[in-house]
Amino acid sequence: GEDVIDESGALNPVTPYGVSKVRAEQDVAPMASETFTPIFPRSATAYGVSAKIRFDLVLNNLMAHAVATGLVYLKSDGTPWRPIVHIEDISRAFAALLEAPAEEVSGKAFNVGSTDENYQMRELARIVAQTAPGARVEYAPDAGPDKRCYRVNCDRLVRAFPEAAPRWSARQGARELYEAFSGAGLSREDFEGPRFKRVAHIQRLLALGELDGSLRWRDSA
Repeated sequence: GEDVIDESGALNPVTPYGVSKVRAEQDVAPMASETFTPIFPRSATAYGVSAKIRFDLVLNNLMAHAVATGLVYLKSDGTPWRPIVHIEDISRAFAALLEAPAEEVSGKAFNVGSTDENYQMRELARIVAQTAPGARVEYAPDAGPDKRCYRVNCDRLVRAFPEAAPRWSARQGARELYEAFSGAGLSREDFEGPRFKRVAHIQRLLALGELDGSLRWRDSA
């Protein structure tokens, strides 16, 4: 978290999810050809209102918790750094990459987000508490440091595609989320259960036998 890393920085995944992303880049890049243009957008953690909302994303989760319970609940000690980016900004960046000439993007990685939008978790919690009336920050009893701690430089994307420069800030996003959630009748089950939380959803499908141990759909025939 001390250094701000750009696309040339050494990759150091600390979770199986991160390892899968690195291996995908390494294995797909050599497949580039005149008819296949691999591009590697590396998105910051998404947030924002969407048709398929997710509550396992940090800003979405903190605001959902604040609206439903009055608490901005942190499961870490608040010190880890995390880059965040609004889903609209991600979409704009992806569109720019898809429309770009192949020779400008083929085989290249692009951090998707804003260099100014790297936050410590406690900063995000404070923004949420300031946005949701009456909410207060609370730390989990076993809160400790999170090994997922990193800051990223996203200047390459903006230099190459100025029209894709991010337009949202965490504070603007928190306001959008509050306005969307405050009238939705959120419950704890909504943001901790399987409907809107990816890991819980996969665990449910495994328990039901709809996925096998390799996370592939079982043949229902």
